[in-house]
Amino acid sequence: MRARYRMLVPAMVAMLAGALPGCGQARTVVDMAGHSVSVPDRPGRIADLWFAHNTLTIMLGATGRIAVTDNLPSSRPWMYRVAPALSRAVTVTGPVPNTETLLGAGVDVAFISAGSPAELPLRRSGFPVVDAGFTDASSMIRALHLTADVLGDARAHDMARQYETALMETIRRVRAATADVAIARRPRVLHIKSLAPLTVDGAETIIDDWITTAGGRNAADGIVGVTRPVSMEQVAAWDPDVLVLGPDSGTFDRAAWSALRAVRMGRVYRSPAGVFPWDRYGNEFLLQILWAAQNLYPDRFRDIDMVLETTKFYHSFFGYDLTPAEARRILAALPPEGGR
Repeated sequence: MRARYRMLVPAMVAMLAGALPGCGQARTVVDMAGHSVSVPDRPGRIADLWFAHNTLTIMLGATGRIAVTDNLPSSRPWMYRVAPALSRAVTVTGPVPNTETLLGAGVDVAFISAGSPAELPLRRSGFPVVDAGFTDASSMIRALHLTADVLGDARAHDMARQYETALMETIRRVRAATADVAIARRPRVLHIKSLAPLTVDGAETIIDDWITTAGGRNAADGIVGVTRPVSMEQVAAWDPDVLVLGPDSGTFDRAAWSALRAVRMGRVYRSPAGVFPWDRYGNEFLLQILWAAQNLYPDRFRDIDMVLETTKFYHSFFGYDLTPAEARRILAALPPEGGR
């Protein structure tokens, strides 16, 4: 097996140097980790190995170039409904894909998240590896423009600029509407990723970013990072004003949580899920800000029609015309009716 692997590496390097159709002249980009990466001028076969990043690639019009993805139809049915060309991609599971799988798929560039365990194995095998990880709105925009640079076409750059404009306008709009609310009076929001085991999201995350942008405060004091385990005693000590459940967090037993202020006041909400869970690291972050703002401040954002906002977003950024019924299913974190 080792001898076979040693024979494969030179073949990979040759392919990545331009033997694949459409690779063209190599050029250099600087990824989110500061690495200079030599990539084909217009890569035709992409391995998109961070769940969330697939949403950026799809938005930038490159679904047909995704040769390998770590998103499965069973877990992301709306992604496959909106971008059916993704069905032609090879799906992989696990943190480090099999090198031969990428070789067989003709991959000429790979996108990964920050700190991915796949980075070193893929670099050692000769694949151009681009760290496209992000943790907040500003780094997401940088990752979006980086992705457009890697894709190497004008349409991708145009879409990246359109999305940045729309996101910045959404942030401006929401912040302006809550600017007069003192920090101490802003609702304390606890975001629950999973109910069993119980995990929450803290500071230095995109979750914290949409909570604060929407006019809230993250109730998870002292917690940094995503999917951090906590006890019910800790949650009771925080006693948040609002609970936001992840769309796939599990079944919520109101009786078991009834002592919490958020439950007593009827302020428990489940985040929507579309192409990607809105509360996580996808481009529907823009919609999550609006959804969260309306739930935190219903009187200030009563003019927002989330069905309309959702259908407009999908038309503009995914090229997909949702029906109002489909938009309502997404807002309720439900899969497409009848599956994909």
